[in-house]
Amino acid sequence: MPELIKVRPTKVELVKLKRKLSLAQRVQKIVKDRLSILTMEFLQTARETAEAKRNLIDALTKLYRALSIAAGYHGYIVLEKELIATESDLKVTAGSRNIAGVRVPSFELADTPSKVGMRGYSLVDTSSWLDRAAELSEENLRAIIELAELQQNFELLAMEIKRTKRIANALEYIVIPGLQVTINYLNMKFEERDREEKARLKRVKVLVA
Repeated sequence: MPELIKVRPTKVELVKLKRKLSLAQRVQKIVKDRLSILTMEFLQTARETAEAKRNLIDALTKLYRALSIAAGYHGYIVLEKELIATESDLKVTAGSRNIAGVRVPSFELADTPSKVGMRGYSLVDTSSWLDRAAELSEENLRAIIELAELQQNFELLAMEIKRTKRIANALEYIVIPGLQVTINYLNMKFEERDREEKARLKRVKVLVA
């Protein structure tokens, strides 16, 4: 049951309440529209996240197979030596973008050694299997970064949807009903006063006559 808003029973307050009700209803429409947009973006991000997870699993499977073949071809000791030679710092640039009014992170992997033409190991003493494993490793890194970005976006959108739902529910079940019931109460109060005033005037007329 909506609660009455404590206001003075005056015509001025009634006008103010009607303006607040009109504003609350406009805000409610905006909030509902935004909630619809957020939900669509959330579902799209959920689909992209699921796809990114599948891609990462596939990429990891291919990488494991390539490393297994390279290890069989070169031997584990030689392979480990070459892999140690390829160690380098990873640089991920972070930014942000806007999705339906929500600031979400944006990650990008900086140039990798292969992209600038330097793998770090001897191309003469190694096979194409090691090259394949190196390429797949970089694909996995990009897939991991893409999944991290999508997962963060997914969580932020979910949080914003919950917050927006709370606002929409507060408007629908508390604010607007409270304003409406208070306006109705004041209207009945003024109608009652008018009836009493008319009855009083009639009695006065009868007494004067």
